[in-house]
Amino acid sequence: MPSIIDRAKHLLLQPQQAWSTIEAEPTDTLSLFKGYVMPLALIPALCGFVGMSLIGFSVFGVSVRVPLVSGLVNMVLSYALSLVGVFVLGLIIDALAPTFGGQKSQIQALKLAAYSMTAAFVGGVFTLLPALSMLGLLAALYSFYLLYTGLPVLMKSAPDKSLAYTAVVVVAAIVMGLLMMGVSSLFTRSHGPSVALGGAGGMTVSTPSGKVSVDVAGLEAASQKMQEAARQMEKAQNSEALPAQSLKAALPQQLGGMPRTALEVQDGAALGLPTSHASATYTQGDRQVKVEITDAGALGQMAAMAAGMGQSEKEDEVRVEKTWQEGGRTLRQRYHKDNSHAEFDVVLKNGVVLSARADYMDVQALQALLAQVSWSGIEALERKAKS
Repeated sequence: MPSIIDRAKHLLLQPQQAWSTIEAEPTDTLSLFKGYVMPLALIPALCGFVGMSLIGFSVFGVSVRVPLVSGLVNMVLSYALSLVGVFVLGLIIDALAPTFGGQKSQIQALKLAAYSMTAAFVGGVFTLLPALSMLGLLAALYSFYLLYTGLPVLMKSAPDKSLAYTAVVVVAAIVMGLLMMGVSSLFTRSHGPSVALGGAGGMTVSTPSGKVSVDVAGLEAASQKMQEAARQMEKAQNSEALPAQSLKAALPQQLGGMPRTALEVQDGAALGLPTSHASATYTQGDRQVKVEITDAGALGQMAAMAAGMGQSEKEDEVRVEKTWQEGGRTLRQRYHKDNSHAEFDVVLKNGVVLSARADYMDVQALQALLAQVSWSGIEALERKAKS
């Protein structure tokens, strides 16, 4: 059996070939968890603890950190629940197999659940820096694509039903994640979650952190969105990330009358896939806004899968966070009620992520500033084929 690093790299870069190899490998539950799942699941748990409790994040020059005890509790809970989640996901995949023309096999379903989580686990490294959390989301979305490519190989599902199979498993995984978030809150908050079924097949899960709605009745539409995302994913695997200089050119010299005072451009790699990044800082007096544009290559294409899968709202005494879909794009705003800090992110139709953050600025004003960057112009950029 290959090393963890080799297996993860093979899955991320050549999933179709990797699944064929995995399908023929003999294994058992204990070996699979000890040799692969448990080590990889440590990445998001440990990095999340380090990022939030040791490194922290800055708000208007003030470093904010989660208390060590709370951070340790969250780390242990998230690690344990991620292991449980992989096992339960395997049971769901196995139970649904006959419905979609597949063959039941608990060990094959467990292998599929475990290995498809590779991107999400490895993407947990981005939690070291909360500002990079959007890249962690893209990595998690790539795990959905790994699941899609693995179902026909390991579960022998009918090719024409694999997309619907994937959609049902993804929705089940989302609901399971929300319920586990509620379970986790029982240990960190005084109130647990509640689940309510709405009209027309809707579902709302309430937790101490807010509400998340899942449109179960829209499963067919979600499947169609995933089909298009899968096509884009296959195309993106044979293309490079957008040139960093093209992203740089999309950052204007002025934004809302504020001149550009700093500029940074980077080409790199994340999870073994090409990435490009450009950021600019705009300053005028006491006002300062930072705008970032990131293309995660093939990972970025999976951002389209977020559309239609659900919307979320979180609110407490200090902060408000909202995620929604609009015009084929995914938008997220986070801000403090006293307007001391605001963030606004947009996942464009081609998977490129636009982010803006500022201190002592209304989130609506920040959104208006980011709208001055040409979203459609960035979406029109074409990725070059790999040589």
